Amino acid sequence: MPQDRKRKREEGGGTAQTRASGIVFNKDFGQHILKNPLVVQGIIDKAALRSTDIVLEIGPGTGNMTVRMLEKSKRVIACEVDMRMVAELKKRVMGTPFQGKLEVKIGDVLKSELPFFDVCVANMPYQISSPFVFKLLLHRPFFRCAILMFQREFAQRLVAKPGDTLYCRLSVNTQLLSRVSMVMKVGKNNFRPPPKVESSVVRIEPINPAPPIDFDEWDGLVRIAFIRKNKTLAACFRSKAVMELLDKNYKIFCASSKPPIFVPDDFDIREHVQTLLEENDFNDKRARSMSIDDFCRLLKCFNEANVHFH
Repeated sequence: MPQDRKRKREEGGGTAQTRASGIVFNKDFGQHILKNPLVVQGIIDKAALRSTDIVLEIGPGTGNMTVRMLEKSKRVIACEVDMRMVAELKKRVMGTPFQGKLEVKIGDVLKSELPFFDVCVANMPYQISSPFVFKLLLHRPFFRCAILMFQREFAQRLVAKPGDTLYCRLSVNTQLLSRVSMVMKVGKNNFRPPPKVESSVVRIEPINPAPPIDFDEWDGLVRIAFIRKNKTLAACFRSKAVMELLDKNYKIFCASSKPPIFVPDDFDIREHVQTLLEENDFNDKRARSMSIDDFCRLLKCFNEANVHFH
């Protein structure tokens, strides 16, 4: 008998889907609905919503959090890719005072332009976590804060400090542009269907005004430094591919400057970079233990010597 029930469940949903409460949740979309009302309320409390706020919600699912936010805010803009969830959400508010306060945008949030909003609240599909964080942080005008649910290890990377095991390019880039802190841990049994991993909620507040740094340039440097974060910077900058990129960028920058900067025929980018690292005491530093201020200083040293990363 137990085997028959198991077979029926598998036939009903397959490996990518789970049936619950009449709805088949698609795990390929990262659909894990937050079912614990105490956790939902905790997230909303941390968002500190105001009656004048426009809230952007990513992945509203069946609307457990959406309805609570509609009670506290001026308007909720819910972004959803699954038409079944859109129908469920609209049905939930139909005929209520909240119907006119809810706007639903259908489609992939990564491919869409974000609307104006004050606060972002999201139970993020884990597979889009990283690109969405940077889409959010580069969004203008500035928003007040974001309360986001992530896979726990991803959340730990966001808040990691120099020297931590999980400190990485994601940590540096996020903390350059925002103040980020851990808000709460959420066990997998608080979701339907339960994901395979534990989750955590983080609060992100954009630094306003943003640092006066070209983010593409910054990210190019950080990417190289974290290729092997335990190696010295001298070792990271010996790579043939890195040297070819920097040599090309150097010559393009010099040629396009006004007036153009003369580049000798015997110019050696490898020697130029190694000299910069040695003279500025970066030769033996490792990305794993460098602070944001360290990276800012390193980028300034390179740029002043006409070395660029994009």
